[in-house]
Amino acid sequence: MASILGGVFRASRIVGTVCSRYSPQTFQYGKKPSILSLIPKRCLASDSEVAVKEDKQVVQLSEFGEYVANVLPKFVQSAQVTHTKELEILISPEGIIPVLTFLRDHTNAQFKSIADQTAIDVPKRPYRFEIIYNLLSLQYNSRIRVKTYTDELTALDSACDVYSVCNWYERELWDMYGVFFSNHPDLRRILTDYGFEGHPFRKDFPLTGYVEVRYDDELKRLVCEPIELAQEFRKFDISPTWEQFPTYRKQESQPEIPAGDTAEKK
Repeated sequence: MASILGGVFRASRIVGTVCSRYSPQTFQYGKKPSILSLIPKRCLASDSEVAVKEDKQVVQLSEFGEYVANVLPKFVQSAQVTHTKELEILISPEGIIPVLTFLRDHTNAQFKSIADQTAIDVPKRPYRFEIIYNLLSLQYNSRIRVKTYTDELTALDSACDVYSVCNWYERELWDMYGVFFSNHPDLRRILTDYGFEGHPFRKDFPLTGYVEVRYDDELKRLVCEPIELAQEFRKFDISPTWEQFPTYRKQESQPEIPAGDTAEKK
């Protein structure tokens, strides 16, 4: 399986062990508010290469990612600064609770708030779902992104005990993607109707869906029935509209015939 980073790039710094379940991407350094003002220098590794030394804020971000990777080497598979100048921590599925708890409670992190929890579906990957936690530290005015992975059958640990708002986020992920979270207090659909089949945000879910809801005048109520497309499939012409009308069609230039001598020859 391809590495998420594909090697060490010129404009990026990679720390920790590279995760082998992510797709190759290229990342670069950028500026980011620092959260390392209280981390002792002796706690940071000094043997890593820094691609962009002149950007001190980015170097501090990279050092903090390295610090987290050194503290939790069992769970952190990689840390990186993306091309959008944000710090990402890539972890194994078993490290959701330990890593999130560490980032929430550690003195030098204090990511007390989770801004969002979402997912990405890439069906070609062996672990098709990429689960993303966007954390916010009000103490240091900084953000961090934690990523992990799973498939259709493997359950992830629920983060409700760490962030209570994950109750709603994980219900949404279960509803839209079908990602199951173990130890969730109330894992049920939150956006779709009762009895809905499938998960709409999966890439293999049809755009038309499987069923439709309509109001029946005879029964005087809403009915749910399988989708029936009344119109047959048509082959649409993607040519510009004005090409279909001869009046507005651009006339092709005709070869010009040079005018002859009109004077009568004597």
